[in-house]
Amino acid sequence: MSFEAYIRNIETKTGKTPDDFRTLATELGLLGPDAKAMPVVGWLKQDFGLGHGHAMAIWCAFKLNGWVEAG
Repeated sequence: MSFEAYIRNIETKTGKTPDDFRTLATELGLLGPDAKAMPVVGWLKQDFGLGHGHAMAIWCAFKLNGWVEAG
């Protein structure tokens, strides 16, 4: 499955885009200069029922868009 297909599936399941998730994660204090993948991934899995791969795709979208450090 391509990255784009992962993102489309997430949008279909949750009704949210990566930008929507960025807004929510920022409001919850999960994003900032020292943001780490696992707290964000755990939140996406718990609150939105995403599997690990789909949650990681959102984290990847955050990195690709420059919303978190790419390191």
